[in-house]
Amino acid sequence: MDRLDEIAFRLPRTPAARTFLDQVRTLLADVPYAEPDAVRGPVERLVLTPPRPDGARPVTTIGLADVPAPVVTFDPGPSLGVEGAGPPAGPAPTVDVAELARRLAGHVRRVDHTGVNLPAGTTSAEAWRGLLRALAATSTMYRYPTGEEWPFILPSTPAELRADIRSFVVGREPRFELVHDAWRNRTEWQFALWTDLTRTELAELFPEPEGLTFPGLDDIFRVVPVRHPWWPELGIRFDLCYRVVGGPSDWETGEWLVTAGGRIG
Repeated sequence: MDRLDEIAFRLPRTPAARTFLDQVRTLLADVPYAEPDAVRGPVERLVLTPPRPDGARPVTTIGLADVPAPVVTFDPGPSLGVEGAGPPAGPAPTVDVAELARRLAGHVRRVDHTGVNLPAGTTSAEAWRGLLRALAATSTMYRYPTGEEWPFILPSTPAELRADIRSFVVGREPRFELVHDAWRNRTEWQFALWTDLTRTELAELFPEPEGLTFPGLDDIFRVVPVRHPWWPELGIRFDLCYRVVGGPSDWETGEWLVTAGGRIG
């Protein structure tokens, strides 16, 4: 059976995109499994390899490519370009990734997940179901337990792909989230980072309107939309998770998604 090996956030090969990639490298400099990939010359991409379990896939990459516009590709599988209808709601972001990295220096520990929000207005229910079928056929994809259309792909070994995930460990990351988003009118990329900062500290670092919270998720992370070269066609945001107190939760290990959500496909 085919296995999803890589989820790639691909950027046009331009000076502005190279600057953006360098800024992301700086932001993730303390994440041990985020490694630059360059044989010679400038770094072309950043590779995030799941540290546990051994051999888990897919890897997640962020890099430059010969593409006309930002796109997310799945190897093997479909690709997700930039879709939108009308101007984005709200003001343009004022914080770029360089400033995000400066304020968070020394505080980013891991990457919980990356993801793509697809606007429901331009992604039909049929197209959405087809996308889930295609990705579920090559990966371990799970429903979000509370019923929202927020499925997650968890990295897994070949044996887990054939059967199911039964080992719940910290390090099965980055995961990948898809969102069929009724609240967005254009494609949005999301990057959720584990930090060692408290809710109060992150609110002080990114006060409104630079940072915000989502109802029902405000006790988990603070959202910082960022300025970037492809605004306003594409939204990019970073979800900054608060410091975890105590042992790992069933969210960190993936157990909640696997046992309460259930596998798709």
